Amino acid sequence: MERRCSHKRQGSIEMLETIGVVKKENGSSNLLLLPAHSPRSFDYVLVSQNSEDNESKGSVKKERDFISALKDKNLQIMKFVDDDNIFYGIKAPKEIFETYKHLLKVSDACNWSCAHQGHIPQSTRIRIVDFILHHSSINTEGGPEFLSDLIKSNVFAAQFCLHEKEEQKVLRKSWARWTACFNGQPITNVRNYFGEKVALYFLWLGWYTFLLIPAAVLGIIVFLYGLAFINTDPLIKEVCESDTIMCPLCDKRCRVWQLSDTCTFAKFSMLFDNEGTVAFAMFMAVWATVFLEFWKCHRASYVYEWKVFDWCEEEEELILEIVNNYNCEPRNQSHSYLRSTVIMVLVTLMLLLIIGLTHALVVFRVIASVEFAKHTDWPFLSENSIIVAFLLAAVLHFITITVMTHVNRIVALKLCEIEKVRSHDAIERSFTVKMFTFQFFTLFSSLIYTAFFLGRINGHPGGYVRIAGIWRLEECHPSGCLMDLFIQMGVIMFLKQTISNVIEFSGPWFMRWLKRRKSRKLRRKVCQCLKKECMVATAGSAELCDNCKIKDLLRNFDLKHVDSFSLFNEFLEMVLQFSFTTIFVAAFPLAPLLALLNNIIEIRLDAIKMVTLERRLLPKKTKDIGVWTDVLEIIGVLAVIANGMVIGITSDFIPRLVYRYRYGPCASSNATDVDCMSGYIKNTLSIANINDENIRRDFLPLQLITHNQMNVTYCSYKDYRSNEDYTLTSQFWVIQAVRFAFIILFEHVVVVCKSIAGWYVPSSPLEVKNNRLEDKLHRLKKELRPERERCTLSENA
Repeated sequence: MERRCSHKRQGSIEMLETIGVVKKENGSSNLLLLPAHSPRSFDYVLVSQNSEDNESKGSVKKERDFISALKDKNLQIMKFVDDDNIFYGIKAPKEIFETYKHLLKVSDACNWSCAHQGHIPQSTRIRIVDFILHHSSINTEGGPEFLSDLIKSNVFAAQFCLHEKEEQKVLRKSWARWTACFNGQPITNVRNYFGEKVALYFLWLGWYTFLLIPAAVLGIIVFLYGLAFINTDPLIKEVCESDTIMCPLCDKRCRVWQLSDTCTFAKFSMLFDNEGTVAFAMFMAVWATVFLEFWKCHRASYVYEWKVFDWCEEEEELILEIVNNYNCEPRNQSHSYLRSTVIMVLVTLMLLLIIGLTHALVVFRVIASVEFAKHTDWPFLSENSIIVAFLLAAVLHFITITVMTHVNRIVALKLCEIEKVRSHDAIERSFTVKMFTFQFFTLFSSLIYTAFFLGRINGHPGGYVRIAGIWRLEECHPSGCLMDLFIQMGVIMFLKQTISNVIEFSGPWFMRWLKRRKSRKLRRKVCQCLKKECMVATAGSAELCDNCKIKDLLRNFDLKHVDSFSLFNEFLEMVLQFSFTTIFVAAFPLAPLLALLNNIIEIRLDAIKMVTLERRLLPKKTKDIGVWTDVLEIIGVLAVIANGMVIGITSDFIPRLVYRYRYGPCASSNATDVDCMSGYIKNTLSIANINDENIRRDFLPLQLITHNQMNVTYCSYKDYRSNEDYTLTSQFWVIQAVRFAFIILFEHVVVVCKSIAGWYVPSSPLEVKNNRLEDKLHRLKKELRPERERCTLSENA
């Protein structure tokens, strides 16, 4: 008896359905109930401009030659002409798909199933025809020209696959609408319409968003923990009641100030620089591993369910090459040490340019803070020149990120052209690695400087480090270096997510509205036709008239253009957000909350974009999210290193710990009525004698007068230095040693926890492994059965 194709549903899939990441399915996908291929549709569409210009005669000839080349491959082509464009609707004959099915069945790395024994899904038809089109060429004087070359030379204006109205309607109702924000995603419907690659992106994004919930809750708890002790913490009380006079923070205009002036900022920094931050950073490092390992488990369940677990990119490409041209020859892989060296040198130069921009931002902050301090007409700007300069630099950093994103993309594509890899997927992998590397340095170079160098290389009174011997390097925020990192992360993350989402949605919507205004006349003409002539065709399977077909073609043509890297942009945006959420989360515990709120909107925004505002993405087959998995694992490692260094170097956690147990009042006595942190703030300050000649050169007399017009003879600054010769004290070196020891201990503990979590969660569920073995056993028996029957008949004869 034949074994049925369906299996018991995987536990991982049922779990995702239970928690609401994906929509629970009742046996089959809604899209499978629709016709496999509507007679009113095409597998692919080419568009050229309808021009009678004599200069375009060469283009017209190339256009005719290419269409003839497609007809020679038995593709059925229908031509539709309107006032501005010529549309070529392309359909592939049944024989092409039968050949594909047969080759898929006999290939080594396929997971043959009953899904391939029936009709070919529309997504598969589109993918096959797209391959044929892009591997068809015409002979010209300059050599063979492919479709991509013809589009670059404006022979064809566009290429796209059509949205199917009925399938669009199903997806719009269940997924691509704002009211479905808290509903599970119909991931199988998405796969059937957009292919496995898009489906895995949304499955990954849905799981990432769900797992942000516990991270966001814990981040809020850490924030509230700091809020609960904001008025009772002895360190804040010591700052607010201090009468210590602090040294000027900048040259010329900045005056001495009182430590108590930073009382508000000290309270604010307590919200994210407290004992809970350490536990939260450890949690997020382990969280990244748990997220990734469970993702691998969910991916394995779904790709098995979709019968692509054993799918092989190279074999799929070979099959498509044979379908396109039976006499094709395999394209050999190649490697050039010269090209690799050139690429390495160019990547290094690009990274140096990006790091140079970070240095430019540092110089801007230094100069801007000095210039703002000169504006006596605006007291607020003058008194808060450092904060204003830092905020302005953060906004400028965001603008730099936006500009460099386009530059990075162009450079990465050029480097991929130099590399000359074999297949499109290999190009995409290479492009992903280069583009992510460039973007990572663009986003994080400034943050790395703020976290680990700001305020540590600026010197001290009498020995300040200056740019070009003029501008003094900036110091940390008066309430601590972590405040600077918090402000910069908050500004960049908020602006990037908010502005990106607005542009991402409004851009395609506006372009669609603009194009539809231009074609309004034709739409009115077709509307009347649709009412009178095509009502029966719309309801049944009959052909529409040419005008109505043109309307459908125009409807798709008016949508935003998409290309092979459109989905890459979505992945890059989310992976960079994942980097923000994990790498410097010790400085910004609310990052998971902002990411969660953004992603709830992002899922529906991307869905609405893909279904209604953009042309249909080419459905691509895949079994994973590709090189992004490796990128996420690298980010997880960087998160451990960065958070350990932020806590150990940037925050005051280690100095407070050392003071409590070595230098504080509790270090030498067992008294229970003494606050162990009493005197900590004073202990972190060193004193500069104004009578010292070197110090007097750094400050003008006007700067040494307090706001109540009192002259000062000494001022304090945050450092561990001798008050006589300004050398570093032994306490500084003890703290540095403990910082180093903490970083080593933190990273080893977290790495062990990550390893245990990775070992505990299998990357592929046992159900999937067992079912795959059962499938293979069944297939082998099925292949052997005809041979056994033949042998039995031979013996009986």
